[in-house]
Amino acid sequence: MRSMAPTATERLHFSGDPEADRLLVEEPLALLIGFVLDQQVPLQWAFSAPLELRRRIGPYDASRIAELEPEVLDEAFRRRPALHRFPGNMAKRVRELCEALVREYGGDPRRVWSEATDGRDLEARLLALPGIGEMKTGTLVAILGKQLGVQPPGWEDVAPKHPTLGDVTSDETREAYQAAKRAHKAELRAQGKRA
Repeated sequence: MRSMAPTATERLHFSGDPEADRLLVEEPLALLIGFVLDQQVPLQWAFSAPLELRRRIGPYDASRIAELEPEVLDEAFRRRPALHRFPGNMAKRVRELCEALVREYGGDPRRVWSEATDGRDLEARLLALPGIGEMKTGTLVAILGKQLGVQPPGWEDVAPKHPTLGDVTSDETREAYQAAKRAHKAELRAQGKRA
């Protein structure tokens, strides 16, 4: 069976808002929604959005979002301030994520990792989720293993060897992580590569 270390943290320091950061630990769906939204917007914006979504539509789970009228979810994403730079598209992606969670896991996102038999299985389960690509999968594995105590056998084999959000344990380490990421992107641009 899998090894499960106790949860090591009460909050993830991703949004800069302690309440939003606690929600990412307390509600697995909030963490997954944050990852779906973590593209083309600042990290803090993406990971504060799950709490703001809860304020706009009330308590939610995967089943509720999957069954919510598309216009209602779209409006919640578009209401000022918008939950994302591309609110309509991201409302659809969050709905697709929730539909997949209902279909594959009975609406319980925790099952994605609690039922993983090993690191490769965990990786495959995360990769199969809409809106979670290869880079996000590796980062999620790192967060689950390093900060949330989810350590199926071999999880280290599929976790990235470079710094990720899994290494962000304070506001200061988040700022250092973001600065390093900006420097890396600038270096790639200077070399004529896509960042």
